[in-house]
Amino acid sequence: MRLSGTLKRSAAVVLLASGGVMAAFATMAPREDPASAPPTALIVEPLALEGHELPPPLQYVREEQLQRGDTLAGFLGRLGIEETIAARLARVAALHALRPGAYVRAEVLADGTPKSLSFLTGRDTLVRIVRDGEAFRTQEEPAALEARVMMKASTIRSSLFAATDAVGIPDGIAMQLADVFGGDIDFYRDLRKGDHFTVVYELYHLGGRPVRAGRLLAAEFVNQGKAVRAVRFGTSYYAPDGRNLRKAFLRAPLEFSRVSSGFGMRLHPIQSKWKAHKGIDYAAPTGTRVRAVGDAVVEFAGVKGGYGNVVILRHNGQYSTAYAHLSRIAVRRGARVAQNDTIGFVGQTGWATGPHLHYEFRIAGQARNPMSVALPAALPLPPQSLAAFHAQAEPLIARLDLAANANLALLD
Repeated sequence: MRLSGTLKRSAAVVLLASGGVMAAFATMAPREDPASAPPTALIVEPLALEGHELPPPLQYVREEQLQRGDTLAGFLGRLGIEETIAARLARVAALHALRPGAYVRAEVLADGTPKSLSFLTGRDTLVRIVRDGEAFRTQEEPAALEARVMMKASTIRSSLFAATDAVGIPDGIAMQLADVFGGDIDFYRDLRKGDHFTVVYELYHLGGRPVRAGRLLAAEFVNQGKAVRAVRFGTSYYAPDGRNLRKAFLRAPLEFSRVSSGFGMRLHPIQSKWKAHKGIDYAAPTGTRVRAVGDAVVEFAGVKGGYGNVVILRHNGQYSTAYAHLSRIAVRRGARVAQNDTIGFVGQTGWATGPHLHYEFRIAGQARNPMSVALPAALPLPPQSLAAFHAQAEPLIARLDLAANANLALLD
């Protein structure tokens, strides 16, 4: 019997459909037992690339950091520069300005010939040394630095620097943090395990890589349960309400040190008898920077008996301070100095059994204990500056709030 075209097409659809069902069942059928499958082996054959080898690079770029103890010739060798050329290059005056920690970027040909070297200086300029025949030419231009705002927090376990190192906060920011809160917190005696802090600061980048820290923009420090906040405005730091955090005097003339002898009666280490000690002794290595605790005029700078090398500063009103046993004096009589300026360096001149700073704080000529005397505050923000201050402070305070909430969540 002959089928019509329509019936043929219908039969074909049925057959295809049934074939599809059969195929579906076939794919769902159980696989063969792996144990009964034929054995397999991995065969590795070299890939023939004859005539297709990649050519060696004509030049490459390498970046290295100058380490303490590096010689200039050895450092240049680490950059891949050929030895005899490195010896000539080491005589370029610009390279002698490099200090440990500096990064140098070198473009070097395959034979070890340098095309150029570049590095950032402490003046925020980019130095580029290029090959010019058999000689080298130096170019210097302002570096295109990009400032990025960073925010980090940490908890005190042993010391401030250990806490900042643990989260990668630059030392320069740690020093600014200590300066800002130095009038409220003695970072040697007042710190407690569990104290915590947050910092908002600038970090400068060059070509996408961080190169140095900038300014501390805002910070919060929680010391023994008491929170203190600071926001930078102009060149000073203020509480969120505009109160000046800067005291007229720093609490101590050294950033970090150990008190080796306090204020009051003591057994004199040289005269071996009890005498009134009218100052504070800070143990510190010879050469440690000594800073002025407040704005002042240098009243005396020279040698004075058992004090050895001494600097005496006259501050506003009835205040004066003295800094004794210095290894070197960095100011002259009559000069004006600002708070935190360097006035000398720790030593052991005069009557001293070891390197330390003897520091005296005097009011109307009478020695007072700088650890306990109430220090006058610096002037607050003038009323006409408050609007500008709040406009600048609000986004920074919002960052501190965000970090504080995050810290509380972690503590919970």
